[in-house]
Amino acid sequence: MSTSAEWIARDAAAVWHPFTQHATWTGDDPVVVDRAEGPWLIDVDGRRYLDGVSSLWTTTLGHGHPDIDAAITAQLARLDHSTFLGTTHTPGIELSEALIALAPKGTGPDLTRVFYAGDGSSAVEAALKIAYQYSTQTGRSRPKFVRLEHAYHGDTLGAVAVGGHRLFHDAYKPLLLDTIGVASPGDRANGRHRGAVAIAELQAAMRRDGDQVCAIIVEPMMQGAAGMFDHDAAYLVAARELADAYGALLIFDEVATGFGRTGKMWAAEHAGIVPDLLTCGKGITGGYLPLSAVLAAEHVYDAFLARPGDTAPRTFFHGHTYTANPLCCAAALANLRVMGEQNVIGQAARLGERLGKLLEPVAAKPGVLEVRRLGTMIGVEVAAVGERTGFEVCRAARERGVWLRPLGDTVVLMPPLTLGDDETDLLVSALDAAVDEVLG
Repeated sequence: MSTSAEWIARDAAAVWHPFTQHATWTGDDPVVVDRAEGPWLIDVDGRRYLDGVSSLWTTTLGHGHPDIDAAITAQLARLDHSTFLGTTHTPGIELSEALIALAPKGTGPDLTRVFYAGDGSSAVEAALKIAYQYSTQTGRSRPKFVRLEHAYHGDTLGAVAVGGHRLFHDAYKPLLLDTIGVASPGDRANGRHRGAVAIAELQAAMRRDGDQVCAIIVEPMMQGAAGMFDHDAAYLVAARELADAYGALLIFDEVATGFGRTGKMWAAEHAGIVPDLLTCGKGITGGYLPLSAVLAAEHVYDAFLARPGDTAPRTFFHGHTYTANPLCCAAALANLRVMGEQNVIGQAARLGERLGKLLEPVAAKPGVLEVRRLGTMIGVEVAAVGERTGFEVCRAARERGVWLRPLGDTVVLMPPLTLGDDETDLLVSALDAAVDEVLG
């Protein structure tokens, strides 16, 4: 078997990685993952690393779960793929029913329809197009979206247009939709949340342009790629009220926050608010296969049904070749079944609380600016002592057997929801030692 160095040389000659600066990448000693077991990644040289970020926030139950393995194998023996354009299949129907049953409840409409996509960006893209087309088919074309500063909703152009992460998005400004940016409720000003300021700014934006807004889009309770910026539930309450008052839709992007990450099935549940459209992805299949979805309220779906005398079709002309792939749906069904049977949401809530306690000494260290947490979504912001302080902390943790990934100088922890006590101790102790090593 080839060594890591040999594989990296081959990679460098042929591969272009996402979110990666290849001018420096090979010097960062990248890991060549060969296999995985539970919460562990194992490289081609046999070294083991605790998967502290759930393979980019996706693995809810860890790697190689026997129930999901079995579900995919059984589905593969029956049906590998069939188009969802005009035909259907049983795993797609069953998963839709399961997602509707699990949808958040509270102030707002019931979510009763499921539209499938392939990843988080494509789910957001679909939701944006649904929202705009809904406005044209309910009496008035509203071409604008309200978005939050520091937001991240994906990398396709529509998703970038409603984002607010300058590092990721500024290069594409000439190509983007005209959107209305408002303050983030999770932004920090003098160490405090800007919740009240953000609500006031959202109110002002809707008073000024509400008749042009087809939707307000929010990452509920936690802006992930911003650096784990958590915010108060009051913002979601205000967003729901303002959307209703001005006839706009409310979109919650739960691609990162859904499926137990915040200690509840949906982040929306912390506020008791239901949006008109909810996007989800990442953890839906337990990290196995690419799948995402938009959960829609019935009144939104109804606007796409043909009416007698219509001169233009109301059909939603959007989709992709692998929409609702049966293998993906089977994996998601198994993942949701295990989550229910083993009370994984309860486990996630307890894991989050335990991580919060264990991280208290880390938060008190000189050079640690803030520890932000909601459930198992955690950002540890460190003071910059070099060009890539966050990366260096993650590198030092890797040397101690823990794989982490930074967002700038914020080190992200987001382990599998079923992480055991010993592994949880290792996760925090490795971070603790890494912070000491890098920050002195």
